[in-house]
Amino acid sequence: MTTPIAGVRVRGAWSDEQQSRWITWLTGLGLTGLVIQDAGADGQGPWQRFRLSLPDPISDFDTAGLARMLNLSPDDSDRDLDAEILAALLLSPLAFDFPSLDECVSAVRLRRHIVQTGRRTVLAFDTEQAERPDYWSWTEATGFILLPGHDLIPSLEQTLWPDLSGRQYSFSCYRATEYVLLLGLAKELRDSHPAALDALQAQWHVKAIQSGPFHDAFLHEYGSLQAPLPFRYYVPGDRLWFRNPHEPSACVEGYEGSWVFYLGQGHFTNFWKPDQPYTLRSKCVELYHWRDGLAQKNGRPWMDESIVEARVAQTLADPAATQRILDPMMRLRDPAGVYAEGGCIDASREAVRCVRPETWSLGLSPKASLLAS
Repeated sequence: MTTPIAGVRVRGAWSDEQQSRWITWLTGLGLTGLVIQDAGADGQGPWQRFRLSLPDPISDFDTAGLARMLNLSPDDSDRDLDAEILAALLLSPLAFDFPSLDECVSAVRLRRHIVQTGRRTVLAFDTEQAERPDYWSWTEATGFILLPGHDLIPSLEQTLWPDLSGRQYSFSCYRATEYVLLLGLAKELRDSHPAALDALQAQWHVKAIQSGPFHDAFLHEYGSLQAPLPFRYYVPGDRLWFRNPHEPSACVEGYEGSWVFYLGQGHFTNFWKPDQPYTLRSKCVELYHWRDGLAQKNGRPWMDESIVEARVAQTLADPAATQRILDPMMRLRDPAGVYAEGGCIDASREAVRCVRPETWSLGLSPKASLLAS
């Protein structure tokens, strides 16, 4: 690993009380003795920095085996999932800047909500039809909004989780990620900023925030095409995009790429088959074989998923064939509109912005019920 670990940086003066809380948190997560702490200052003022220090260094910032290395069971324990999340943040090659220790704690807890929501979410893939329970209503001007008397958190749970509702609702992968993020955000606001949850809920009774405005209001990106993240560095709760580098099949609606969340332990969400979460390897192979499923239906490009599934299974059963596909796919994606030598790996990841009352940075006023249109 040649790039140094930047880890987590908490801004502001650091008190004895904060140090005590930090040590208590680390101890509760079983991470004491694995974190290096130092302090400094820059043009924005003083900061404390925290970085992960493991007995056996991790190659290329690969976080897939982090839980195993730390003897964690994130599927069975909130504590262990929080530990995997914080450890991945502490391993970051780009500094995660938090304006306060409270904001750092909320960021970890919010990511936990996103991971747990993503694990349980089961949907039907559809780029043309969208379905919701009957306590949502839709117009072109508002998108799907909640009818009076229905609260945001239970409504989202009923929409995403068929073990509660008894059915699967139709979504595109991008809209599905918005709903998972929204539910994770709402649950964190319930704990740390109830007034903001009221504003968020009021917003969804009037007009849904979606697509570009959703990203702009709630998320920030880290990493860029100019300074890409390592290909194997992911933090549980990250939203990210895998690009389809094959231009003809990318013309099929919904197959331009794939939006997913990183769940930890080397797994990514598969909303359509949650018992088969993607790995980095299987996701790259699937996107490669979209070119084999390209067909025509009613004069329009169409994806034959049965062909894709068969080709993926055939490739993954053959290590040499798998490697031949990973070689071109495990590359940084080309810029938008370019289909040259790029692979499917994006340079950046997305995370929710600051949510605490003192450090709020989301594009929705917690004192108002409407986002300015």
